[in-house]
Amino acid sequence: MSIVERLVTDKAVVIFGKSSCCMCHSIRTLICSFGANPTVYELGEYSDGQQIEKELKALGCKPCVPAVFIGQELVGGDNEIMSLHLKGKLVPMLIKARAIWL
Repeated sequence: MSIVERLVTDKAVVIFGKSSCCMCHSIRTLICSFGANPTVYELGEYSDGQQIEKELKALGCKPCVPAVFIGQELVGGDNEIMSLHLKGKLVPMLIKARAIWL
């Protein structure tokens, strides 16, 4: 099992980011604004952060952060999350993953 797979197991929402990335902060703020409490992994704070970054790139995350998993599935980065939000599909995904209740 890869590090990324292990870190997203049994979590409704996971965000991989870097503290220096303003889009990581924006995406986290957006998801939290709906009442979700995502698990956030700041890659710079982990000794295996570079390995996690390589795994995210191998999964297709370019750039590698922010990388958002909802219901243990890779949704994508900031463009994908914002697109889902603008189409009204982000909240239903969060509800389905049991990240929020309405």
